Amino acid sequence: MKLSKAGEDLMHRFEGFRNKPYLCPAHIWTIGYGHVLYQEQIRLPVVRVEGKNIPMIRKEMPIRAEDNRAFTKAEIDELFRIDVGTFERGVLRLVPGVVGRQGAFDALVSISFNFGLGNLQRSTIRMRANRGDWEGAAEAFRAWTKGGGKVLPGLVRRREAEIALFLS
Repeated sequence: MKLSKAGEDLMHRFEGFRNKPYLCPAHIWTIGYGHVLYQEQIRLPVVRVEGKNIPMIRKEMPIRAEDNRAFTKAEIDELFRIDVGTFERGVLRLVPGVVGRQGAFDALVSISFNFGLGNLQRSTIRMRANRGDWEGAAEAFRAWTKGGGKVLPGLVRRREAEIALFLS
C-alpha cells in the first residue's frame, strides 16, 4: 500500500512547510514537512536531570553548517517521499490487518511519521487494530497529543483529523 493523496494532504497540512531548519516543539532539528535532520538528536534527553552528568540535551545540539541554509522544494519533496516510504513499510509490518483500509493506513502513516514507529509498535493503537478493534484503535489516537511534555492544540487537531481519516 501507498499513502493516498488524502493522507499526504493531511500530513502536509499539519507538518507545515519550512524550507529552513527549525527546532520543533520536541527540540529536534527539522526541515520541510517534518523531516528530522539528525536521528541521533532523538535519543538525547529533553531536559537536564539533577545529579546526572548529561553532556547535551536536545535543544543544545547545534545545527551543522551544511544544513544551515534554505532547502529547495525539490529537496524537501524528495526527503518527504523517502521518509514516507519508511513509514509505509513500518505500518504494514506492525499492523498487517490494515491492508485494504486506505484511510486507516494513511492515518497510521501520519501518526507514525509524527511520533515514530517505535511508539506505534508499543501503542494501544497497534494492539487494538491488530485485534480488529478499529473503533478502539481510533480512540487511542487521543492519547498522543503532547510535545515537549505539554498538550499541544495543534496535536489535538491533528489527532482528530487522523481519527476521521482512520475511520473513513
